[in-house]
Formats: sequence, structure tokens, C-alpha cells
Amino acid sequence: MNIHEKYMRRCIQLAKNGLGTTAPNPMVGCVIVHQGKIIGEGFTSPYGGPHAEVNAINSVKEPSLLKNSQLYVSLEPCSHFGKTPPCSDLIISKKIPMVIIGIVDSHSKVAGKGIEKMKHEGINVITGILQEECYQINKRFFTFHNKKRPYVILKWAQTKDGFLAPLHKDVNSPFWISNQYSRQLTHKWRSEEMAILVGGKTIIDDNPSLTTRDYYGKNPIRIIFKNSQHLSKKFKIFENADETIFVEKLVDGTNEDQIQHLLQSINKEEIISIIVEGGLKTLNLFLNSGVWDEARIFVGNSFLDKGLPAPELELPTYKMEKILNDQLYVLTNND
Repeated sequence: MNIHEKYMRRCIQLAKNGLGTTAPNPMVGCVIVHQGKIIGEGFTSPYGGPHAEVNAINSVKEPSLLKNSQLYVSLEPCSHFGKTPPCSDLIISKKIPMVIIGIVDSHSKVAGKGIEKMKHEGINVITGILQEECYQINKRFFTFHNKKRPYVILKWAQTKDGFLAPLHKDVNSPFWISNQYSRQLTHKWRSEEMAILVGGKTIIDDNPSLTTRDYYGKNPIRIIFKNSQHLSKKFKIFENADETIFVEKLVDGTNEDQIQHLLQSINKEEIISIIVEGGLKTLNLFLNSGVWDEARIFVGNSFLDKGLPAPELELPTYKMEKILNDQLYVLTNND
């Protein structure tokens, strides 16, 4: 294995520790190596806290070794003042002679400026080490800054014969298709994304909490995309203080119009990822407009014969796994 790839893989491992806590900042891992030995490691703290490079440098027990060390980092060090000072300035001040970077930051406030600043100070900078892997761990961040929209994950559960729910069911309660382990996994996913989105009809029909109650982790911001109907305070989404954003649908407009209106309405919140959990009209709105990145589909071990049909999606399966008697299909949209 290439020695740079070896240490960059460790950076990627470290970066994943920040999933669900760093947004809207990226997840970054950093490793400091002296004479073939790791002497410091760090990953990005929860949003507003120190970046990976700061944590790695602060973890080094003998700071004098930094002048003869290499710093590996999965994403280009920042060069601007945000919640914290620029990491590139810190690296320069510690006189670290060599920096190896996984991928260049496409954020307009960075975009090569950190690299340029370090090179100007005589630091040997190498880029493009495991670039694709480094992109994947920050696909949410890159989608937000490159496409000017959140990374969109669609999620639903359907029966083996392709239905989301029976035609008639008890109002204000969910109809479970997937098993309890699949539902717990869904709550884990919620903790990893900035926001969860459903349509107003889902609130009325299922009365969901849209929380991570079956998994330890933060609750996502709740986005309710609804018609002009008033939602009573009796619904569970009003029972706690978690942030909830209500966006009213356009009276008229194509799928693309509705999606652009929705995304523009939440853009100021800097939401870099959303998981869309229904209902059918809301899911189809994203599918028909082509504005989505992943679909995660549970197929339960049950049949309905007739009911509300699940969305139709014909793309190569990216991944399939079994969760007891459920099957989980994960598909990606490369448009």
C-alpha cells in the first residue's frame, strides 16, 4: 500500500466520527506522522468547535516534533475566519514542513486558498490522495456547495407486492411494514442528517414524532411541506422544542417549481442534508423532478394485495442487505 494512502485511510476513519455532529461543516480527519510513527490524531468537533487539524496538533505530546513531521488531512485546511481561526495559519505557525491532502475544498471561501497560502510559506503540499473516498465521506457538504442544495435521501418501506399502506387504516397512527430493527436503523439515519422532511398529509395520517427516540443521537430539524391547511397543536411534532420549519406548497406549479420553492425556503438555514420520509406525493415530487441523491427502500415480509402503491424506481441496485426478514435496497442517482 502507498504510504500516503495508508495514513489517509486513517484520516477517513477518524473523519467518520463526526457524522451527524459537524454539519453544516464538513467531517474531517487529520493525522500527524513523525519518522513513520503517528504522534497526533484528530477529527472535527461538533459544529462551532475546533477543526480536525487543531485537535490533531493539540494532541501531540512533544510539539517540538512538529517541525519535522508530516500532516495528513482528508480535506484542504481552511483559510478563512469562521467559528474558528484558519487551520492553514495554525499549520504555518507550527512550521510543519509537509501537508498531504485528500481532496481540495470546493467551498468558495476556501477553494485552493489554504493550499496556496501554505505553499507560499514554503510548505510542501501534496493533494489528491484517495480523493474519491474523501469526497464520499463529505458528499453532503460537497453537494450543498456545488449544487446549491441539500443532499437528498429518500426513504420508504413497502410490502413485497409494492404497497406503502392499506387503502383504509386508523387515522393518526402509522402502519408498520418494516421490522423493529429496520425502524431503529431509520432512527440512526435521522441522527446523521441535518433535517427530516415529510408532507402535511403524513402528519395528519400518521401523527409521527420524527425524532430519534429508538436510537441515541440528536433529533433532526423537522421540515413539513404542506398545503395551506392548519395543523392542530394535538400532533406530536408540537410536543417538544425541536426546531420545526413549515413550508407551504405553491398553489400552482410543476414538480420542479415546487422543489425549487422548497429548497429556496430552507436554504438560509444552511441545511446540507435531508432525509425525506413521505408521503407518496412528497416522495414522487423529488423522484419526478430528479432532485435526489439516494433512495433507501425497505421491503417488508408482507403482502397487502391492494393499497397505496409505492413509488416506482428503476435503477441498478447500489446495495442490498437483509435485516432479519426485511430487505434493504440502497440506490443512487448519478444525474
